[in-house]
Amino acid sequence: MKGTIHQLPRAKKTQQLCYRLRIKEAMNKKVLTLTSGHTMTDVRRVLRDHRISGVPIVESGRLLGIVSIEDLINCLRSGAMEKAVKDVMTTEVVTLFADEPLVQAIDKFGKHGFGRFPVLDRATGKVVGIMTKKDIIHCLLKSLQSLYHAKEGRRKPPLETSRLVTDFPSDGTALTLKYTVKGGDFRKAGEKSDQLKESLLKLGYSDDEIRRLIIAVLEAEMNLVIYTAQGEIRVQIEPRRISVKVTDDGPGIPDIELAMRPGYSTAPDFVRELGFGAGMGLPNIKSSTDEMKIESFPGMGTNLEFSVVLR
Repeated sequence: MKGTIHQLPRAKKTQQLCYRLRIKEAMNKKVLTLTSGHTMTDVRRVLRDHRISGVPIVESGRLLGIVSIEDLINCLRSGAMEKAVKDVMTTEVVTLFADEPLVQAIDKFGKHGFGRFPVLDRATGKVVGIMTKKDIIHCLLKSLQSLYHAKEGRRKPPLETSRLVTDFPSDGTALTLKYTVKGGDFRKAGEKSDQLKESLLKLGYSDDEIRRLIIAVLEAEMNLVIYTAQGEIRVQIEPRRISVKVTDDGPGIPDIELAMRPGYSTAPDFVRELGFGAGMGLPNIKSSTDEMKIESFPGMGTNLEFSVVLR
C-alpha cells in the first residue's frame, strides 16, 4: 500500500480531490456480507477466500455489526468456531455515508486505524458499499488521470485580473465574493469552494497559484457543514493577495490551542502522505496559508480570517 501511495502526484492536488469526490465514487459496491445466523467457521472461509480482514453482518440491507480478523483469531484460540456471528460481532460500528466527501473517509482511517468501513445510504440506512484504503488510492489515481486529459480542453480564456482590479482610479481596488454555506448539507459540501476556484481560474489565476488557498477554503467550508447551522465565506481578491473571512454563529471552539494541534505525529503514513494530519481542519488551514487568525467563544460562534500571497 505504501509503495502505491508514493506514486501519487504532489499531495496538494490529491487534497483538492479528496473534498470534491464523494465516498460513493470510491467505494466498492460489491459488498461481501454474512447474516447473524452464520458461524465463525463461515467467517473464516470468507476472510480466507477473499483475503479480507473483516466482514459486515447484514439483515435485509441493515447493518447489525461487523466481525474482524481479530475476532476470528480469538475464536480459533478458544475453540469457539461454531459460535454464531451474532454472539461475536461488534455492534457499535463506525460507518461512512455515501454522500460524504472522500476526506471524511481519510479522517476516519486516520483516527481509528481500521482496514475498512461499511458505507450506508443516508436516507435508507442500508449498506450500499465498503471502503478500504486501496479504494481511495484507486479512485484518486483514476480521477487525476481524467483531470490530466481534460484540463486543456476545459480551460476558458481568462480575464485580465490586474486590469479588473486596477483600472479604476482609487488607492486600492478589490473584488469581493460572498458565499453562504448551509450546515449539515453534505450533498453540497465543497460546492462553494468549487465555485470560488472556477471564478479564480476565469480571472486568470493558475491552478498552482490558488491551490493552497482552495485547500484552506475547503477545510473552512467543511467545518461550517459539520459544526454549524449556517456560515458565510467572504473572499477579497487583490492583484497579489487573496483574503478570506469565515464567520458563523455555531457552538464555538472551547479550546483554540487544542484545536490547532496538528496531529501529524500520530497520523498513519496513509493519511500523512495524502497531505493530511490525524485531526485536519484548522491545522491544515494554517499550513496552507500565509496569515491566519481566529477568534471563538463557546456558544458565540467563530470568526476565522486567513490570506494567501500570490507570488
